[in-house]
Parts: sequence; C-alpha cells; structure tokens
Amino acid sequence: MKTRKLIETDLPALLDLYEHLHETDDPRPAQLVVDAIWQEILASHHFHYFGGFEGVELVSSCNLTLIPNLTRGCRPYGVIENVVTHAAYRGRGYAKALLAQALETAWSAGCYKVMLMTGRKDEATLKFYESAGFDRHGKQAFIAKPPPVSG
Repeated sequence: MKTRKLIETDLPALLDLYEHLHETDDPRPAQLVVDAIWQEILASHHFHYFGGFEGVELVSSCNLTLIPNLTRGCRPYGVIENVVTHAAYRGRGYAKALLAQALETAWSAGCYKVMLMTGRKDEATLKFYESAGFDRHGKQAFIAKPPPVSG
C-alpha cells in the first residue's frame, strides 16, 4: 500500500473512484469546469487530497481542508470529507492510512481540531472512524441544504 498527495494527473482516477462514494450524485459539470476546480484546489495550500494506491491504481482517497481561524490563538481547523475506498479494496487499511496522513498534515499545520462528518449510520462505519482517532460524541453536527429549485 502506498499513500501520497494527489497530483494534477490523478484527476481522472479520482473522478472514477468517486463513483464508489455515493449511490446517486448530482450530474458532473462539463470537463472544463471540473478541470478549473481541480486547478483551484491544487493551487491552494488550504486543500489537500490524499490517495491510496495499489500499484498504480488509485483505490482510496480523502480530502482535508484547512480553514483559517480567528479564535483558538488564530490556529486553523480542518475538515475531512469524501472518504472513499473502491468497493473491491475495502477492509485493507487504505482509508485508515489516509486519515492518519490527513491528521498528520493538519497537526503539522497547527490545527486545533479536525472534523469529519459521515452520512452513514451503520455501527461498523462509526467504529471505524473512532478507531482512526475521531470522537463521535465530541460535537453535534447540523446540516443545512439549499431549498429545492422550483421550475
């Protein structure tokens, strides 16, 4: 197992891997839009995308966003999102290794905390995140979504 930060040429593999993230998702915009967003992500020191590889195949990923902050001594905080492992490679330690790399990156950047939310409710997933160092009882999350567009 090899883990590293993702680079520009990893985008197609990452987009393929995201097919394993959600059963349904919003349609992907035009490739020109996707490419521009990827370039914005790569250009910022606030965004970190990590990948787990089996040989040259990207089989797992997560991303960390470092958010500047004016409290806690102006220390940033981190948010981890889009933790995904290809269905054929689950249970082999990829996601745990990537979460450890994301946390190390956050701690090295001086973060005072890192948050991770999941929509999964199954106990196995919750225990997995606890085993990776996250406390499910530490905070309560609330989610707001935009109202549906009426047409």
